[in-house]
Amino acid sequence: MNKPIFAFFGGEPLAVPILNKLKKAGLVPTLIICNPDRPSGREHALTSPPAKDWAIAEGIEVFQPTTYKDDSAQLKLAATEWDLFVVVAYNFILPEWLIALPKKGIINVHPSMLPKLRGASPIRTAILLNIPEDIGVTIMQMDKEMDHGPILEQEQLQINSNNWPISGPKLDIILAKLGGDLLVDVIPAWLEDAIIPQEQEHEHASYCSKLSKADSELTIDPLHLPAGMPARKAWHTINAFAGIGDTFFIYAGKRIKITEAEMSNGGTLQILKVIPEGKKEISYPDFLKNYVSK
Repeated sequence: MNKPIFAFFGGEPLAVPILNKLKKAGLVPTLIICNPDRPSGREHALTSPPAKDWAIAEGIEVFQPTTYKDDSAQLKLAATEWDLFVVVAYNFILPEWLIALPKKGIINVHPSMLPKLRGASPIRTAILLNIPEDIGVTIMQMDKEMDHGPILEQEQLQINSNNWPISGPKLDIILAKLGGDLLVDVIPAWLEDAIIPQEQEHEHASYCSKLSKADSELTIDPLHLPAGMPARKAWHTINAFAGIGDTFFIYAGKRIKITEAEMSNGGTLQILKVIPEGKKEISYPDFLKNYVSK
């Protein structure tokens, strides 16, 4: 097979680990398309997305459209005869003209066992709702509907129940690497017409929306932390929101972020570190000592 001419549409946290897998296999995209630079941090400094940094380091052209509703993106992308587009955690809804542009269409890496958990937050939703059976990676052919196209390859993540739940950032990387491994096999096979797409079982589809801050709130008494099933539910919430906003509870009208926690052998939630609203991180014993009325 000749070296394919393909563009990679990528967002975080999956893009860079998958790009590393593709590079190792000699499948380097001609163009990387990613989100625009955005303000970040307390200083609101304009910051480039990691996929852009990766592309620059590898000497690959970068394209950062802010919209697909005018002619500029179409003129740019239609100037090349593409074999394929690969989409990984990209935030834009892609128009039909773009889906039809490459010879072999667009393939998408989706981190769930489609048709389960179609939508914006499959990894964190699986942790939050305690549904490890829906966790895996699906390589699908994109169509005009969300996460609806036929499946090219799929692999369920085998999870040891003793290690579950897995924290969000760790599971992101595990699934990104699995997705990269699947792509390395799928791209050449798909371009050589060696894969027969399989229609999804649409009647079994489930959906997840983007998680909100409200989903990360716990209702707990800081002096009597939950045990049993309430503790397990809180533990899943903490792991689901790790790295994307932190779980919190309200005490005396103030938001208290939980930055480190664990489950005891007896099944009780143990909070180790918190950030009281407007303050710096402190240990949980210090929080109880200095902020909680006995």
